[in-house]
Amino acid sequence: MKELSFFNRELSLLQFHKRVLHQATDASLPVLERVRFLCISATNLDEFFEVRVGGLIELIERGSGTTSFADGMTITQTKEAIAEQAHEFVHQQYTVLNEQILPLLRENGIYILRRDEWVSDQINYLHNYFQSDVLPLLSPIGLDPAHPFPRILNKSLNFIVSLNGKDAFGRNSGRAIVQVPRSLPNIIELPSELVSEGRGFILMSSIIHHFMDELFVGMTVLGCYQFRLTRNTDIFLDEEETDDLLRAMEGELAYRQYGDEVRIELADNTPEDQLEFLLNRCEVGNRDMFKVNGPVNLSRFNDLFSLIKDPAHYFPPFTQSVPRAFKRYDNYFDAIRRQDILVHHPYESFSTVVEWIRQAAKDPQVLAIKQTLYRTGSESPVVDALVQAARAGKEVTVVVELRARFDEQDNVALANKLQRYGIHVIYGVVGFKTHAKMLLIARKEKNQLRNYVHLGTGNYHAKTTQVYTDYGLFSADKSCGEDVYRIFLQLSSMGKMSKMETLLHAPFTLHRSMIRKIQREVDNANNGKTAHIILKMNSLCEEQLVTELYKASQAGVSIDLIIRGICHLKPGIPGLSENIRVRSIVGRFLEHSRVFYFENNGDPELWLASSDWMVRNMFHRVETCFPLKSKKLRERIIDDLKLALADNTHAWVLDGEGNYHLLQPENEGESVDSQAILLAQWAANS
Repeated sequence: MKELSFFNRELSLLQFHKRVLHQATDASLPVLERVRFLCISATNLDEFFEVRVGGLIELIERGSGTTSFADGMTITQTKEAIAEQAHEFVHQQYTVLNEQILPLLRENGIYILRRDEWVSDQINYLHNYFQSDVLPLLSPIGLDPAHPFPRILNKSLNFIVSLNGKDAFGRNSGRAIVQVPRSLPNIIELPSELVSEGRGFILMSSIIHHFMDELFVGMTVLGCYQFRLTRNTDIFLDEEETDDLLRAMEGELAYRQYGDEVRIELADNTPEDQLEFLLNRCEVGNRDMFKVNGPVNLSRFNDLFSLIKDPAHYFPPFTQSVPRAFKRYDNYFDAIRRQDILVHHPYESFSTVVEWIRQAAKDPQVLAIKQTLYRTGSESPVVDALVQAARAGKEVTVVVELRARFDEQDNVALANKLQRYGIHVIYGVVGFKTHAKMLLIARKEKNQLRNYVHLGTGNYHAKTTQVYTDYGLFSADKSCGEDVYRIFLQLSSMGKMSKMETLLHAPFTLHRSMIRKIQREVDNANNGKTAHIILKMNSLCEEQLVTELYKASQAGVSIDLIIRGICHLKPGIPGLSENIRVRSIVGRFLEHSRVFYFENNGDPELWLASSDWMVRNMFHRVETCFPLKSKKLRERIIDDLKLALADNTHAWVLDGEGNYHLLQPENEGESVDSQAILLAQWAANS
């Protein structure tokens, strides 16, 4: 039956978040790296509720609750299963915080001081700080007919306050709301002279809580309790009904922080009457209420990273290398013209991309630059280099994806900035996100234009390339350059699909090409030839592709899947997928590269892509998938894949029931940490 063949997408994603949380329990990691993983698990869960749960609630409200997913679960059943697992997950988070992280911080001389631990000198200091830096920014709202329950900002920290007594106007509703401004820091550090040992840190919520009575002069504060509301943050644009996507996006962004309520988090000591009041006013059900034993919003501990710089508490720093091919030439164009050059981030530096654009800006032979930008960051050296090129008189065209989730605000600002410098900005195709990672530089050589390209599996984001594993290919291959030019032409103009010589691209050829390549392995297996598929990606949940992998397994094709996050496929099921193995690697770096290997009877094909195997990637986005033509580069990535498949330190193996099991070296055998090995290899080559 169909429902026996697929895992639920949302529950699979929750499993990934649990694997991230597990990193916070790893005793081999430095203390602040464990804190970082705890914070990442919190922000991941926030996004899960903002997008995935918010979307499910929308469907249920439209009357679609009985609609079934590919796994056979209805939308309502999925929502209920999420609630059960999410409550367990949050309990695990706070258990890790209270039983492991906070004691470990203290062992390392880092004290997050609770209110009952403050001594008189610390209280005096904090009172002065509250009076000068906090109190002027607070606007408590006493609830009465003239002051109704306020609209709560998405993911903001708030207090509900129980009061007794009457104010100057004789009012006493018994309740007030205090909203904590986002301009305030989450954590402050006490001066060293006020701390007997180590370093002392205070949560802003503790400061406001302690001095809450100063907001209600002449009244008695009976209690105050933290809460936080999460909202649906998906942005809806009817792209067919708008004639200016940029302006429409700017208008929608103002409403993102006030979408429908999907979750409420509260301190676990909140009295029952206050709980009922908040649930009623926030229109949230009991299943979407999360009581927590500690500070609401664990991601507030992120502030520690800017306050504590001691390298002993972090992963050892490493120096990113630069490919030797680039070191041999002063001009990158000379290096790329002689051979394709592959860069593996974060082991090799993203600065090569930035430097190449800078060189292009100064090169009199360069006439035009075209680039896609999906996520770049607010401070982007890539954008600065493009501006430099435009100022130098180059024809610069940038495809900015305004709808990149949670980067919409930055991308709107980016589009406006680029246009101010005379850069031609386009927004891709209505109804299709431009997710491809492409850079094309047109250079005149010997009276002919030559296209140089960079194609990547990850974004042109300088900061994420330091923590995401991705590949980038520099090439002067003629057919590849022409294909990239054709895709840019599709994005900027109108016309029928152009035939590609080298690249595969969504939404046109990628999906059916992957199916054909799987089927070729099936034919080889049926004819007694070698057949092997290795796929590495973030998510695997496109039903037809999963079905084709099942067929390949049944034909005897050996299949290894390295899927970081969502996986619809059930491995190891007799008669269905006994030849399929699935693993997920969660380590120091976020595994982000997309690599597709097909044995092809001893003549391996190896493809890199911007896309995962998801419905949206295959049919609703502009994506690129490009082959490695160089045998040397293919062998290099095959070695990387073999290393990932040998990892027994940060690799989790998926079973047919949907459970992940962390691998450990057998019988005190050698441990294999694929990321650490690659770090050491590239350090030796730098």
